[in-house]
Amino acid sequence: MSELPDHASNKSDAARATILIVDDQPENLEILSGVLKPHFQVRAARSGAQALRAAGTEPRPDLILLDIMMPEMDGFAVLARLRENPSTCHIPVIFVTALDAPKDEQHGFDMGAVDYITKPFRPAVVVARVRTHLELKQARDCLARQNAELEERIQERTQALEQSQRQAIQAEKMAAIGLLAAGVAHELNNPIGFVGSNVTVLSDYVNDFLSLVETARECLKGVADPALAAGYERELAEKDFAYLAQDSRELLAQTKDGLERMGRIVLNLKDFARTGDEIWQMADLHQGLESTLNVVWNEIKYKAEVVKNYGTLPEVSCIPSEINQVFMNLLVNAAQAIEAHGQITINTEQVGDTVQIEIRDTGKGIPPENLSRVFEPFFTTKPVGKGTGLGLSLSHGIIRKHHGTLDVESTVGEGTSFRITLPITGETPTSRDNNR
Repeated sequence: MSELPDHASNKSDAARATILIVDDQPENLEILSGVLKPHFQVRAARSGAQALRAAGTEPRPDLILLDIMMPEMDGFAVLARLRENPSTCHIPVIFVTALDAPKDEQHGFDMGAVDYITKPFRPAVVVARVRTHLELKQARDCLARQNAELEERIQERTQALEQSQRQAIQAEKMAAIGLLAAGVAHELNNPIGFVGSNVTVLSDYVNDFLSLVETARECLKGVADPALAAGYERELAEKDFAYLAQDSRELLAQTKDGLERMGRIVLNLKDFARTGDEIWQMADLHQGLESTLNVVWNEIKYKAEVVKNYGTLPEVSCIPSEINQVFMNLLVNAAQAIEAHGQITINTEQVGDTVQIEIRDTGKGIPPENLSRVFEPFFTTKPVGKGTGLGLSLSHGIIRKHHGTLDVESTVGEGTSFRITLPITGETPTSRDNNR
């Protein structure tokens, strides 16, 4: 027996609820359809199998009127199947049946029916009960949507709170690093200063001692006792005086060079840290790059050659410590992306009223499916414990705070390029005060 065609309701009321009537008797379908058509859209099925197909087809019915006594699959079996399917389990079902025994009615409710109407029925009762259960369903659906929206908002706020907390932790870490760097620089500054001064004086002393030795050699050559002069020369030869004189000067020169390098590192630490520096100021970005390179040099020197293509840049309005933090994140990421040994290229140029800094590596590259997510908080492809997924997200936020952009391009197997674009004149203390 084939399924009856859909009964279209008034076309001007297409938004009305759809009722699925299931009965193996055509005359029952016709009667119920006649009762419901003036109020609802009606669909019909003459068997349990047809009912399950109709219930699973979009648009799904809003309510089902289900006969119990049907061949092959009775109404109880149909309801059991409807409740097993996640897509149909929430459709309210009203039994409309000639079975009027209390045990049958109770069994219907136990199965999950929302109501039980016995034949013969009164049309007004059927319409009233259908309308009541549709209103209840609409109320339940509305409540479910509100609950889902509430859960989504709670989840979004929870994620936002977690993100804020982790970003705050990362910011505190960077502040702690800045304090540590500034403290180390301050503590090293004085001893480097006096050691450098002592080495300079010691160099003068060594030169004086060596000059005295040479003077003594010349004087002994003119004495009356040649044996005394020869003994002195033998002593100088045994001690390898010529080597000692040359090596002493070289050692002192190397020591002075090392102290100067330490002094530059201390200066770079101070420039990089800028402890508590939240003041917008005009800054030399090349100096920021150089100080950051020196701070992270241990991360880079065994992995890559650094090529600098510096253009002519004006000073830029920024918070220098934050821009240095971005440089540090990008340079460390570039080094970590290189598996063996490669190259990191830094290009800088002025473009109109902006400056651009590009940091390009010859690492393994970023797969296309991950490229759009690199600035997402907590997204990382690094092993657990090797990265928080916050570095690029924080960098993106810093550059956006500076009214600039941070863009990425990557090719798997060839490398990745990050390009920072910053306005030359951004926020300044004066403009910030005027905006208050």
